[in-house]
Amino acid sequence: MSYNFKETMNKPERLAPGHRMCAGCGGTIAVRNVLRGLHEGDRAVIGNATGCLEVSTFMYPYTAWEDSYIHNAFENAGATLSGVEAAYNVLKKKGKIDDTYKFIAFGGDGGTYDIGFQSLSGAMERNHDLVYVCYDNGAYMNTGIQRSSATPMYADTTTTPVGNVSVGKQQNRKDLTAIIAEHYVPYAAQTTFVQNFKDLHIKAEKAIYTKGAAFLNVMSPCPRGWRYPTEDIMEICKLAVETNYWPLFEVVEGEWILNYEPKKKLPIEDFLRKQGRFKHLFKKENEHLIEVYQKEVDRRWDDLVKRCI
Repeated sequence: MSYNFKETMNKPERLAPGHRMCAGCGGTIAVRNVLRGLHEGDRAVIGNATGCLEVSTFMYPYTAWEDSYIHNAFENAGATLSGVEAAYNVLKKKGKIDDTYKFIAFGGDGGTYDIGFQSLSGAMERNHDLVYVCYDNGAYMNTGIQRSSATPMYADTTTTPVGNVSVGKQQNRKDLTAIIAEHYVPYAAQTTFVQNFKDLHIKAEKAIYTKGAAFLNVMSPCPRGWRYPTEDIMEICKLAVETNYWPLFEVVEGEWILNYEPKKKLPIEDFLRKQGRFKHLFKKENEHLIEVYQKEVDRRWDDLVKRCI
């Protein structure tokens, strides 16, 4: 696939400025760059599960979305877009619609990994021609930074608070991209804000124009929940990739492809140290937990490499 950064960045914005998302929000960055995958002239129908993105970009009767927009409940973005896509196919077949529409659902990890997983899984299994995009910020940020199944191990959240008897969330994060890939959908991929957005732009276009169901998991840091200065977002994304915490890979028609391998893998503490939610790990009595974390990151990386061609 040919790629021209300047041409991609010069496409018209489909998410208007003036919304109420936090300064430096990773979710907004994810949405704007995913929508750049649309070809000019093609229209889109956006489904949006309840969450930060929904409450901040759609305040009835005002909207920041340039495309048709549907606000869904937490649990049914996948189901709603499935129905819209099916109705579009019927109307197109009857000659009542001539324009090309693409169907894109957005949800945070709470509405994707957890509450909305059932309808997402159903949409993927039925192979509807749509894209589901998870802007993964690793917690229920909109309702108070509660842990989700996407929250990484040992993270400090309001429901896994760090204190005298707790070192944060005890469980490992769910590998949702791998789970969706096991639905044998035509396309599933994991990405974030690195390489001047090239990886994200290319995967977004692939996902949108792959016939059938597609899934994009975009690591989208939250300065409020992760506790870092807003200007550090790009560095944090780079560290996530360079430490193998967030590998860049795609699964195309069942074939696993590793898109990037660090030339010199960095230790996981480089990623953790930048975030206030992990500051307790650097206390002397908790340093052994970083070793546990590193072993889990290495285990998952080795498993991914074995799967990839």
